Amino acid sequence: MRTIIDLPDHQLAALAELCEREKISRAEAIRRALDAMLSEKHAVTREEAFGSWAPRGDSRATVDTLREEWSR
Repeated sequence: MRTIIDLPDHQLAALAELCEREKISRAEAIRRALDAMLSEKHAVTREEAFGSWAPRGDSRATVDTLREEWSR
């Protein structure tokens, strides 16, 4: 899919230098940058979720209690 984006001159110049140095197209550079950003954002989400059971106390006991509802 094609997408049109507007870049300020300083970003366009930096992108051109990067593409020349890496011998890649602008499109490839932007795809790589987007992949990196999405991976980073996903990692932050996982990190934020770490320890989310802590306020409930013993996670094993909490899970066992929840499972007891299934056997009723």
